[in-house]
Amino acid sequence: MKKCFRGLIILTSFFAIFTFLLLRYVIVKNPLVEMSFPSPYPRNNSEHLYWMTAGGNVLVSQNPKNESEVVSTGSLMSQLSIPHNLSDEEELSLQTWKHMTHLVNQSKGLPQAVEAVKEAVTAWEDLMGSIEDEKLERSGNRSKSKGRKEEQCPYFITRMNISEISNSDFRLRIPCGLVQGSSLTIIGTPDGILGNFKIDLLGTAIPGEQDPPIILHYNVRLHGDKITEDPVIVQNTWTLAHDWGLEERCPLPDTENNQKVDDLHQCSKAVGEDDEDIFASKLSSNSSAVNPSKKKVVKPRRYFPFKQGYLAVSTLRIGAEGIQMSVNGKHVTSFAFRETLEPWLVNEARISGDIKLLSVLASGLPTSEDFEHVADLESLKSVILPIHKGVDLFIGVFSTANNFMRRMAVRRTWMQYDAVRSRAVAVRFFVGLHKNQLVNEELWNEARTYGDIQLMPFVDYYSLITLKTVAICLYGCR
Repeated sequence: MKKCFRGLIILTSFFAIFTFLLLRYVIVKNPLVEMSFPSPYPRNNSEHLYWMTAGGNVLVSQNPKNESEVVSTGSLMSQLSIPHNLSDEEELSLQTWKHMTHLVNQSKGLPQAVEAVKEAVTAWEDLMGSIEDEKLERSGNRSKSKGRKEEQCPYFITRMNISEISNSDFRLRIPCGLVQGSSLTIIGTPDGILGNFKIDLLGTAIPGEQDPPIILHYNVRLHGDKITEDPVIVQNTWTLAHDWGLEERCPLPDTENNQKVDDLHQCSKAVGEDDEDIFASKLSSNSSAVNPSKKKVVKPRRYFPFKQGYLAVSTLRIGAEGIQMSVNGKHVTSFAFRETLEPWLVNEARISGDIKLLSVLASGLPTSEDFEHVADLESLKSVILPIHKGVDLFIGVFSTANNFMRRMAVRRTWMQYDAVRSRAVAVRFFVGLHKNQLVNEELWNEARTYGDIQLMPFVDYYSLITLKTVAICLYGCR
C-alpha cells in the first residue's frame, strides 16, 4: 500500500476524520463493500433510504411506494464510467472518480445523495457528449456546431427600458448561476390596480419535471393578504417534491423571533414601525392652520420600503448564509438558504405583477478566464506530483463548480509560494458537477488547463460535503 502524504490539511480540520468514520458507519450492508471496508461499528438502521439487493445489483429509493420507484445503482455506476479516449491531462482530474462512484451510491444516511447522483448522470453524459463533439470538430470529422458556445459566463448582464418590451412578466436568464457577492438590482415602480409584484429566482428543472424549483420567492403585497390588511413582504421556496416551504413574513408576526442571516435581521426592525419623518412633516404643516381648534388628527404612517406609484431601487445580494434585500440603500429582509436550494442553482430571474420596470442589472456573476490569453498561464499550472515520493503537506480545498474567480484568486496568491511550486506542498480543489452544461464545460476546460481540480461524480450540494471530505482522504492516501 502506498504511503499517505506526511501532512494532510482539510479546511474542516478534525471534521474530516469524523465524517469518514460516519460514512463507514452508514455504508449499506453489501458484500462487496464489506470486503473493502471491514468495520467493527454497528449498522445504521435509518429509513431515509430503502436498500435491497436484486440480481446482484444494489437498489435504492427514497421511501418507495412501488417497484417503479426503485433505481438500480449498478446502472447509475455504468453511466458514470470514464471514457477510454481521454487524454492524460483530462484524466488527472478524475483520479478519485472511480473510488467515489463506488461510495456515493452507498451513502445511505446522507440527504440528497441519490438525487445528486441521478442529476450527475445527466450532467456527465452531456459533458462527455460535448467533449466528443469538440474532438470531432478539431479532427475535421464533423462540421462546427453553430452557437454551441454562443453564451459564455458574463460578469454582468443589463436590461434597459424594459417597460417598452414587457410590463407584466419579465425574465432574465443567468447563464452560470450565482455565487457569494452576486447581486440582482431591479429599478421599477409598483403600479397597476394593487401594486403587488413578485421576484422569483428560478433553478433548473429536473429532467422529466416541467416546473423548475424556486430558490427564492419574494412577494410584495402592498394591500396585505388573508392574514393582514397592512403591506407585507412574504419570502418562501418551492419544489415539486415538497411544494411550498414555511413562509417568512416582514413585518414579523413575532418580533422576538427576528433571527439574523449574515449578521442582518430577517426583517428590518424599521419595517412596520411608525415613520417618524412623515409624521413630523405632516404635523409641522398642520401647525400653520388659522384655527388651532380645527387641526386634523394625523395618523402616523407605518414605514414600508415599497409604495405604489413611487420608484424603488431594490437589490438582492447573495451572502454566505443567505440572500439580503435592500431597497433605496436600506436593508429590508434576509432569507437563509434552504437545503438543496442554493444560489449556484439559479439560472433565471422572473419579475411579474403590478410593477413598471425600468431596468434590471445582474452583477458579480461567476465568470471564467479566457485560458488562451492568460499571460502567466504556465506559472499558474499545478506541478505534477511525484509518483514514488510523498509530499510534506497536502491541502484539499472545497469548491463549487461556478466559483471560477475564487479558485483563480487562490492560484495567484498562496499557491505561488515556493513550497507549493517546489512540490513540497500539494493543493487540489474538490468540485462536484453542475446542473448547467455550460458551467461543466468551463469547469472541464479549467481542470484540463491547470491540473489542480478533482471532479466528483455527483451534483454539488452542500449536504454532500461529507463525500468531499472522504474524497480528500482518498486522494491524500493514494
